Amino acid sequence: QVQLVESGGGLVQAGGSLRLSCAASGSIFSINFINWYRQAPGKQRELVAVITRIGITNYVDSVKGRFTISRDNAKNMVYLQMNSLKPEDTAVYYCNAPDTVTHKQYWGQGTQVTVSS
Repeated sequence: QVQLVESGGGLVQAGGSLRLSCAASGSIFSINFINWYRQAPGKQRELVAVITRIGITNYVDSVKGRFTISRDNAKNMVYLQMNSLKPEDTAVYYCNAPDTVTHKQYWGQGTQVTVSS
């Protein structure tokens, strides 16, 4: 089992910044990459960013140049630095870890990000 706990969400004005954290624990040896998803009210969950075990990253076009995903393997932490936030970034942000051995999907409880205009 893998446990994921997000933190760092909150209310921020447009143009501001937030840093989300995802703490991973448990049987993480078969977790090769971590994703950040978000889900806005009335919308489908959207993949925002991904980082592999060796630090390769990718982003959805709408956040490129504004968001940065990073990880600290020694601490089993993944971060999402969000700059130049826009009202359309408002969503619940989730940390996700697919297990490459069991194919099970692990999710955190989510953290709310609200960007006011």
